[in-house]
Amino acid sequence: MLGIHDYWLFLGTGILLNLTPGQDTMFIIGRSLSGGLRSGLASAFGIAAGSVCHTLAATLGFSAILATSATAFTAVKLAGAAYLIYLGGKMLLSRAVALPEGAPAAGGSGTARSSFLQGILTNVLNPKVALFFLAFLPQFIDPGSPTKSLAFLALGATFISTGLIWCLVLAGGAARLRGFFARNPTLRTMIDRVTGALFVTLGIRLAWTK
Repeated sequence: MLGIHDYWLFLGTGILLNLTPGQDTMFIIGRSLSGGLRSGLASAFGIAAGSVCHTLAATLGFSAILATSATAFTAVKLAGAAYLIYLGGKMLLSRAVALPEGAPAAGGSGTARSSFLQGILTNVLNPKVALFFLAFLPQFIDPGSPTKSLAFLALGATFISTGLIWCLVLAGGAARLRGFFARNPTLRTMIDRVTGALFVTLGIRLAWTK
């Protein structure tokens, strides 16, 4: 169908890749712990929206620009690294404040809207994700298929759907600990520091990606 072959192999591989901890996983857990369930869910949907952008870019050929242009790849890479370091820096500088269990984090960083937008940006500004979609999806599409664009969209939708389910599970699980950390602001701030340091590390690692 649509020139797609070995679909079940693609599905299984995609699920395993989604379960592998990475930048998105850390972002969702951090937002769920600091802002609660709404922020965690919003960040998960933001990451899914970013993946939709990557799927469309791969379908239209835009991702090929990142694969062939060192300048474009570097520009997106540095923008993504700077944004991760910015988010990490905010968490590192956060203060310990006792919060009601359902309250968002200080400065609005834990609101659903900001978490959704941050989720989009952290995903879209990661050129490795764009190259992943460009390199992974074509392996399951017949080169001679007249409906390659639709095949790209179908495979992208499958990968995003399974990834979103896992991200929602992560958000729900982390948010269950929200009440405990809200009642223990010092410990919550310690988690913010660790997550912030991880974001900074991920940003630096992304900046060094070749």
